[in-house]
Amino acid sequence: MERYAAVLNYAIPFFMTLLLIERIFAWRKNRKVIHSMDTLSSLSSGITNVIKDVLGLTVIIVSYTWFKEHLALFTMESEWYVYVLAFIGLDFAGYWNHRLAHQVNYFWNVHIIHHSSEEFNLACALRQTISSIFSTIPFFLIPTAILGVPHEVIALIAPLHLFAQYWYHTQLIGKMGFLEHIIVTPSHHRVHHAVNREYMDKNMSQVFIIWDKLFGTFQEELDDVPPVYGVKRPVRTWNPFLINFNHLWLLVKDAWRARSYWDKLRIWFMPTGWRPKDVEETYPVYAIEDVYGYEKYNPKSSTAMHLWSWTQFFIVFLLMMYLFNNIAAIGAGNALIYGVFLGVMIFNYTTLMDRRMWSVVTSLIQSAVGIAIVILQGGDWFMLNETISYGSYIVLGYFLLSFFITSFFVLTELRIEKKSQLAAS
Repeated sequence: MERYAAVLNYAIPFFMTLLLIERIFAWRKNRKVIHSMDTLSSLSSGITNVIKDVLGLTVIIVSYTWFKEHLALFTMESEWYVYVLAFIGLDFAGYWNHRLAHQVNYFWNVHIIHHSSEEFNLACALRQTISSIFSTIPFFLIPTAILGVPHEVIALIAPLHLFAQYWYHTQLIGKMGFLEHIIVTPSHHRVHHAVNREYMDKNMSQVFIIWDKLFGTFQEELDDVPPVYGVKRPVRTWNPFLINFNHLWLLVKDAWRARSYWDKLRIWFMPTGWRPKDVEETYPVYAIEDVYGYEKYNPKSSTAMHLWSWTQFFIVFLLMMYLFNNIAAIGAGNALIYGVFLGVMIFNYTTLMDRRMWSVVTSLIQSAVGIAIVILQGGDWFMLNETISYGSYIVLGYFLLSFFITSFFVLTELRIEKKSQLAAS
């Protein structure tokens, strides 16, 4: 827990720097590839994911260590070639885990968040899951375990392998010559994120494109077919929690409504998008047919609301970094409470971003719970007063201010909008 949190002190500034560089290059090329609320939703999703990972909220049914101890045919020392084998093994496992997420209904819920952005930029790479309760990666690492690659090497290489998948989420880099035949490039990954019929479920490799070419899932980016990004059943929200469980909720409802018990059971393991015929006829779900005629999700918000949304994000970000840098002192139990509360804060401000009238309720819950935490901790916010004099008063002031500002937007901007919609109808 503490080690992973420490790594993020270096990884997060690196990712943010690349985001800024992409923004500058897009501006210089006069291209709009970054959109305020979409980017904010992506960053918020990234925060939920790292909080979940730092707190260790994923169950590993069978660990890689168990597989190695019981299946290894060789004993390997930590030589240079072992690290190469580990990287290749992780890439092979990543391909099949990724492919499983695209092809099986239940596992698509774990991955939908990553594809949910209707833009394609470095920020969308940060849309990572919080709905993965069980990890399947160790099963796909069985070949590596058989070779006897030490688990310490896998643990060291895994974050490097993950970080190597960040850079190619961009529209600003064209095709890269001979590298197109070796590694996953931005061109390859634009295809992967597209909902065009020609591109669906293609290019699922993570670092080496060879796996797609070996197993029949490769598709080159076509000059006459510009990629359109998102998912076939649009999520229509900026809230990362709603996106994470959007598909799962549909599966639950479909399983409940299906008349056939066989359909209730098999829906979880059928190809992604499959629904029982009787449910599909009675409860149709909108899916994009014309990818070029579809209107992207972009509820109009005032400049003031954009600024307030970004302000709340940065406050959550600062509170998260305080948690990561003091997690040992805060303790595992309090860290869990802290992490869950950060989730409440993200749910709150992304609800306002969606322009929901009931965001005033989520803001009231956030403020009430936050104030209660300070009171129960003897007037302190997880020992913040030891770092910043009167730090808890600053936090309390934010909770109160947040509620009143959210209420202001709901009573003015959102209420006026709703009245005009009712008048128009």
